[in-house]
Amino acid sequence: MIDNILLKFGSAPGGPPLTVDTTPLTIFVGPNNAGKSKILAELQGWCGSIAGNVNDALIAAVRFSPYAQAAIEAEITAITLPAEPHENVSAREAIIGGINPQSGSPFRIRVDKPSLFAEAQNPQGNMPHFGGFLLANTLRLDGTNRLNLLAHQQAGDLQRNPANILSKLFLDNELRGQLRDVVFDGIGRYLVIDPTNIGQLRVRLSKVAPRTEREEKGWEDESVMFHREALEIAKSSDGIRAFVGVLAVMQAGQPKIAMIDEPEAFLHPALAQKLGSALARTLRRSRKRLFVATHSANFLMGCIQANVPLNIVRLTYTEGAPTARLLQRDKIARLMRHPLLRSTGVLSGLFYEAVVVTEADSDRAFYQEVNERLLAAGDPRGIANCLFLNAQNKQTVWDIVKPLREMGIPSAGIVDIDVLVDGGQVWAKPLEGALLPALLHDALHRERVAVHDALRATGRRFKTEGGLDVLAPDAREAADMLFRRFAEYGAFIVPCGEVESWLPDLGAPGHGSAWLVAIFELMGDDPEAANYCRPTAGDVWDFVGAVKSWISNAERRGIPT
Repeated sequence: MIDNILLKFGSAPGGPPLTVDTTPLTIFVGPNNAGKSKILAELQGWCGSIAGNVNDALIAAVRFSPYAQAAIEAEITAITLPAEPHENVSAREAIIGGINPQSGSPFRIRVDKPSLFAEAQNPQGNMPHFGGFLLANTLRLDGTNRLNLLAHQQAGDLQRNPANILSKLFLDNELRGQLRDVVFDGIGRYLVIDPTNIGQLRVRLSKVAPRTEREEKGWEDESVMFHREALEIAKSSDGIRAFVGVLAVMQAGQPKIAMIDEPEAFLHPALAQKLGSALARTLRRSRKRLFVATHSANFLMGCIQANVPLNIVRLTYTEGAPTARLLQRDKIARLMRHPLLRSTGVLSGLFYEAVVVTEADSDRAFYQEVNERLLAAGDPRGIANCLFLNAQNKQTVWDIVKPLREMGIPSAGIVDIDVLVDGGQVWAKPLEGALLPALLHDALHRERVAVHDALRATGRRFKTEGGLDVLAPDAREAADMLFRRFAEYGAFIVPCGEVESWLPDLGAPGHGSAWLVAIFELMGDDPEAANYCRPTAGDVWDFVGAVKSWISNAERRGIPT
């Protein structure tokens, strides 16, 4: 139904706009306020008018797939309804209908067949006939309308076309069985349709499957007892209602174009992952198009694991400049499969403005706390909407930084000064991971050797006894130049030696986790207390501020365009 979407911007401010050639599933990710929900709203508008809205801020154009004459005629014939006695329908008109996936209620509209057929074969510009057909087959779900998708509904006249989603599921045993299997896989309960409140249909969740079709669909004592033992879905949790409701409307409502905003709402992480997988699987061998805006790494993982063709588009909006980048599926899959990346929650970085990666968990906790205090004080050095992650050592920092940068996420690495000690592949890690130009590698290696030799010549344990402060002025200037070169590419080396060297006036003893406990106690936890450690000029506060400067620089180096 939709061939591609042309956005008004691309991967970098001022760059060429992004065109997304649609697949069965397109997922929009990114930080808060990046435009994920808005792009769904604009897309829904295009499905009604085929021409969009002059006020659209994100979508420049949507190209709809043309129908062949025979295909659109067959589709209209399949949903043509008989005229009511009071209706006068000309030879060129038809009454078409079905279940509107948005409302779950039946729709019945009069169409001019020649106009609809002509517009369907060349869908562009203002097309009221084809636009009405599309809108009747379009679904958009958000956090407010998904909880009541399976409320009690009238059975209607079962001799005629289904009156709603529940009557369609009640009549279609195969469709109901398919949905039942998916629901059971997700929550371990069997979805059944209860007709025992005469004239109404209700969804229940049973611990056991119905033994026969008659036990589920009848009114006899055995049916009454069966449904009495099952849980009415209205009495289940919000998460269960949302999970089952979304799947039911996607399968029974059969929208041609669907948009779901934050499908993970109300769901715990494991169920969000199952929903992603189940929704993706419903699109196999289908011409449907599903567009999703999500903040959930678990939902995204479920979609990818279903092995269905999909697009992942990362949106950002920073200082008035929107960007959109189409992410490569194989790179996302690597984040999911790689044990280190999976264990550190790297996939969550897709939903933040920036990521900071440190050597160890104690480093991560300390720098994150420093950043939180900067933000709480309204200090411009604080990094908003930033995810702090930790690697296992100084080498693996760059195994996390590099794949995030390849997806356009500003990811800074912080390592202690002993990164200068080793050459070879160890030294190559930050050079390659921070994406410093290859032509600079040999020169930077020579500079590393010179700075390291100068540090060793002092006879001091420079990592724990002052870092670069142990150097003579000329050597210090050379070291600062080297560190600044790395900082230009988002690779930050601790100039005072190591994380434990920050805030020396507090005198925190120990190393690693023991030091972290001590420094946090000395920093205090009551902002009103006199001894509470607040941001000042210099020290770690300026160091985090330097990280912020690189992240916020639209022309930062080290991020592929």
